[in-house]
Order: sequence, then C-alpha cells, then structure tokens
Amino acid sequence: MTLSNIFPFLSWFKFVSKESIKADMAAGITGAVIVLPQGVAFATIAGLPPQYGLYTAMVTPIVAALFGSSYHLVSGPTTAISIVVFSAISHYAQPGSQEFISMALTLTFLAGVYQFAFGVARMGALVNFVSHTVVIGFTAGAAILIATSQMKHILGVHVAKGESFLHTWIHIFGGMHEIQVVLMVIAGVTLGTALLIKKVLPKAPNLLIGMIVGSLVALVLEKGTGLTVPLVGEIPAHLPPPSHPIFSMAMIKQLAPEAFAVALLGLIEAVSISRAVATKSNQRINSSQEFIGQGLSNMFGSFFSSYAGSGSFTRSGINYAAGARTPMSAIFAAVFLMMIVLLIAPLTAYLPVAAMGGIILLVAYNLIDFHHIRNTIKFSRSETAILATTFFATLFLELEFAIYLGVLVSILFFLARTSTPNIPTLSIDVDDPSGKRKLINIQKKPLKQCPQLKIIRIDMSIYFGSINFIQERIARICESERIYHIMIIATGVNFIDLAGAEALVQENNRLKQYGGGLYFVGLKSSVYEFAAKTCFVQRIGNANFFDSKTEAIRYIYPRLDKEICKTCQSLLFKECQ
Repeated sequence: MTLSNIFPFLSWFKFVSKESIKADMAAGITGAVIVLPQGVAFATIAGLPPQYGLYTAMVTPIVAALFGSSYHLVSGPTTAISIVVFSAISHYAQPGSQEFISMALTLTFLAGVYQFAFGVARMGALVNFVSHTVVIGFTAGAAILIATSQMKHILGVHVAKGESFLHTWIHIFGGMHEIQVVLMVIAGVTLGTALLIKKVLPKAPNLLIGMIVGSLVALVLEKGTGLTVPLVGEIPAHLPPPSHPIFSMAMIKQLAPEAFAVALLGLIEAVSISRAVATKSNQRINSSQEFIGQGLSNMFGSFFSSYAGSGSFTRSGINYAAGARTPMSAIFAAVFLMMIVLLIAPLTAYLPVAAMGGIILLVAYNLIDFHHIRNTIKFSRSETAILATTFFATLFLELEFAIYLGVLVSILFFLARTSTPNIPTLSIDVDDPSGKRKLINIQKKPLKQCPQLKIIRIDMSIYFGSINFIQERIARICESERIYHIMIIATGVNFIDLAGAEALVQENNRLKQYGGGLYFVGLKSSVYEFAAKTCFVQRIGNANFFDSKTEAIRYIYPRLDKEICKTCQSLLFKECQ
C-alpha cells in the first residue's frame, strides 16, 4: 500500500498551481454563496437549528475533498438525507431539542462508520447493483414530503409535528379557515423572486436573493397589518463548535438500523453524482475511495456539530461549471462560507419562516427529475416498477424502509436478469466465403445443425442464480431433440461458482449415461484455474476442455453414432467429409 492510498490528496495536490488556485477560489466563492441558503433550508428539513446546516457545509466538504476520489464532488447537507435524518430521529426526540441534536450527531457518526467500513473492505462496486432509479424515486417522494412539511408554515395552519403524509393533508384541509394570507404572500413573493432571478440572471444566487426580498416584504406587511410574522431566529456568528455523539450501547442499538439507511443513501448519492460529473471531466472515480471519504467526513463532522451529509448534485455541477480544477474548490467553498457566516449570520434574525418555506418548496421541486422519470416510464417496465415502489414507499412507509425496499427490488430485478442468461444455439457456416467456418447464431442465419452434437453459447456467468435456467436448457435439448453431446462455447462466462460447478457435473454425469457429455470451449484462464481448484475439471474430465472448436470437434466426432452419421445430410464438420 502506497502513501497516496492512505492520503489520497497527495495524488492531486502536486497538480495545484497558481492558475488552479485562482480557478478553484472563484468556484469556491460561488459554492459558498449557493450553499448559504441551502444549508439553512436543509437543516430546517432535518429538524435541526439552521446553523447546523451551515456547520455541515463547513466541515464535511473539507474532509470529503481530502479523502475522496472526485475532483469536483462537493459534499455537505443534502435534501434527501436531511429528511431521512428527521424521519429517523423524530420518533425518539422533539425536533430542535438538545436530545434531538445529540441523536442526530450519533446517527451521523454511525453512518460514517458504515461508509468507512464499506470503503476499507473495497465494496465500492456494490453501488453498481443498485439502480439509479431508486434514488430518483426516493428523492421524488422525499420532495413531496418536504413540500408537505412546509405547508403549515406557508398557510399558517396548525399541524402537529411528526404527522404522516396523509394525516398532514387531512389537517391542512380541515384547517382551511386558519389560513393566513400574509404568510402565503411572503412565501409566494420569495418563491417568485427566486424563479425570476434564475431565469433572468442564471448565475446569480437566486435562493439568497429570494430570501432577502421575502424578508423585506415581511417587514412591510408586518408594519402594515400589525400581524406578527414568525421568524427563523438569529444564527450564532461563530465557527462549528466541538460536539460529541452519544456512545451508549442503548443509543447505538437504537440508531444503528437508521444509520445504515443514511449511509446507504449517502453512498448511492455521492458515487452517482461523482460519476455523472466525471463523465464531463473525463476523470475516473474510485468508488471505494469515495466511500472512505464520505465515511471520514461524517465521522469527523459528528465531533464538530455537523449532521449527515453526502455529495450534492447542484453544488457539484455548479462547481464544475464554475471552472474548478481540483478538490481545493470544495475546501475554498467551506472556508468562504465560514467568513460569510461570521459577517452576516445575525441578519437571519429577520428571515421569516414563511420565506424559508417558499425556498424549501423550490428546493423540493428541483429534486424531482422529470426527464428521467418520463424516460423510465416510457422505455422500461422493470425500472418503472422500481421507481413506483420506491416512490410510494417513501410517501406511505418509514423512509428507512423505503430505501431498503427500493434497493431490494432493484437487486431482485438484477438477479432476475442474470438468472436467465442468453443461451443461443450455434452452428457452422459452411457457406462462409472466407472459408473460416465460423460459428453463427442460428437465429441470425438459418443453418443446418448436427443431429448428434448441440453447440450452445452461454453469455453470462454460471452461478447459483443462473444454473437452474441453464440446467433446464440442457434438459430440453436432451428430452426434445434427443441430443446428448453438448458443446458449450464459454467465452462469455466470467466465473463459475461452486453451485454452478456441482450442477454441471450432475448434468455431465446424466449425459454420460446416454453416451454423451458436456464439452467446454474457450473457458477463460481465471475461470479454468478456479474450476481446476474445485476439482470441477477433474470430475468432468480434463479431456472435455478445449481451447478451440476445431480441437473439440476432432475429439467429439469419433464418439458420435456412426449409423446416424451415414444418413446425415448436414455434413457440417470437416470430419464428416
């Protein structure tokens, strides 16, 4: 193990120059301005005091940048994880209370431990087995939950904390007579301003400007109507203070399942986003190293008043678009945010809760990936099932369970696809003008077949999930076509597990009873080596493994029934001549 494996920032730090620092500082300033309103909004969604979103945006990006693998990923508070944190802890403690904060920090530490352990175990490839549609469905459902949670602040209708999605809307419709028009105007102006700025000045901090305009409108309406407008309250103007998670066994047992859900969602988000940005920057992402970076950022952050974070698609995309060259841009963004908070934090005392609600509505709307959802519904039934399952589970079940269910359905569909490998029948093209006598899929070109030797190709690995399908295919050949010599072109087989090896031995023994057998051509060296270690080759017979079809046919031909050969019209093999 090299030093750069332990300290991955050494691999990119040597590329830092005056030019890259200028570019990264410019991108960092943009990122700091963008994350300021987002951090406040995300902490509100998580049920934490607003400053905790800013603390997370100060600490998490630095550690994740130093120990991750992506040059452009910006970590910090995210909407999806924020709502999972709220859902996980609101059952046990009052949102915003000191107990709630302590539990959130403990949850963050445990999630970081899971992520770090996955990274050290080099389990980054696991993300490949989870469809991105799980994240799309979950975030779409979370967006609706987030919007629902803000309606009481925007409308002024009283809804008890911790109510479910359905009960919240029942209370809202039942309390229509309580609606306060002033709050609706403040939220509407804030939302409208943010949308207008985004359209007219795309590069301007639209969320921040919207919050400022909403605050000014609130002041005017408050003086004009005499009504008291609820305010967010002043954010302390200081850097993230030290904190300590609760490490009692009772607390760990209580939060460990929820922490696993947070860790899983965070990893899927971070790796998906870093890969999406990497396709534009032509960078290769090390998923396992990204796991380590995310894990360390959450573990370290939990000791500095930061709750669970992950990669942010919005901030990472803007970071790349702003010209960032190295992970220093994420570090600069965190440092500039610290400076901004020290200067303007007291101004949040004038920020109306309704204005924050309007901003959160916009954040929630931007979470929904309408383009991906339309394409999924249009082109893939299996992905649509994953999308719908995750979406409705998010709305009506516990959020942690919704994540598990989405991942489980995704894996089940993956296993279903791999358990039914493509097994085409091949035959020799005797009319090939080049004279190479290639093996051709008979579905692509109708060719004569040998009545005694069946040639098939298995285009997937042979393992416990697929072996039943393969056995059924072999059984149909024996029972329907009365062919007992079966040649398997194994160039597409990447591995054979013990269950697959045992089943193939059984099939070979069954075929031998009829004077036939299984013959393998083109088995990869790594697969053959494993097969030899497990005695698979010995039990099948070393003579039944070949490097080329020519060798295989030369070996099999003398074992065919010559009485059938006399009347055969196919004459496929050179030996038939």
